Amino acid sequence: MVVLVTGANGQLGQAIQSISGKYPEIDFVFCSSSELDITNLENCQAVFSTYQPHFCINAAAYTAVDKAESEPAKAFNINANGAENLAITSKQHNTILIHISTDFVFDAYFSEGVAYYDREFRLPLKSNIGLSETDIPFPSGVYGLTKLQGEQAIQAIWEKHFIIRTSWVYSQFGNNFMKTMLRLASERDSLSVVADQIGTPTNAVDLAEVLLKIIQSPNTHRPSSFGIYNFSNEGQCSWYDFAKEIFSQSNITIDLKSIPTTAYPTPAKRPAYSVLDKSKLKEIFNIEIKDWQTSLNSCLN
Repeated sequence: MVVLVTGANGQLGQAIQSISGKYPEIDFVFCSSSELDITNLENCQAVFSTYQPHFCINAAAYTAVDKAESEPAKAFNINANGAENLAITSKQHNTILIHISTDFVFDAYFSEGVAYYDREFRLPLKSNIGLSETDIPFPSGVYGLTKLQGEQAIQAIWEKHFIIRTSWVYSQFGNNFMKTMLRLASERDSLSVVADQIGTPTNAVDLAEVLLKIIQSPNTHRPSSFGIYNFSNEGQCSWYDFAKEIFSQSNITIDLKSIPTTAYPTPAKRPAYSVLDKSKLKEIFNIEIKDWQTSLNSCLN
């Protein structure tokens, strides 16, 4: 079985590489952006023709959330056009496409313990279990919009797809919140972290494991199985809670202060509530998911 992975040098790409040795039955083809430029349709077709992959995991993405506000064309080219090119090519080669998306396709906020969609329309959510795959996306920034456009392009072109929405990804690879907190703690005596954005951290290695379990599942080739799925670790927290747990598990003493989002303005607005309901993934693929604190401990150790 040939599995082609785009964005091989990114955080998820490296995470997949780190566990690839556990799957000797899979012939992995890891392609960096220089080897496979997903914004170039002819390049996609040439690479697919060479390797004839049974699956393609699209781990390539423009993920600079704030920078996307000033580089919308670049974000669109990678996140939307790139996804479209892979869908076209996957259809030509009958390759099952696994595409990674994001909680940023939603814009929800809290009011008196209830989660709502957009601040204008205020549509109630099932906040006790999280956002489901059938909840209506409502991105508020360029990054979330381009990722949603990528999802829509895939859905319109090629039915054999799995779109995996995930959130707050971290790992020992690349740049992420966990590594930033550890670095800042070595440079400062105190830190202020936002406490009114609620979501779930996701260990990139756990995400990689889930993608490979999907590939190997007997349910994968059933037409009814294709579609959108949510994955993150279990539980929920704020960024402040996440930072606090990072320092606690790392035995780091630091003056950590909680602040509201309004005290830390950014070019792109973050979803205030993006806890994902994983019921569908667990039911279809019989997958057990670690809680975020346990998975954090695995990563730190």
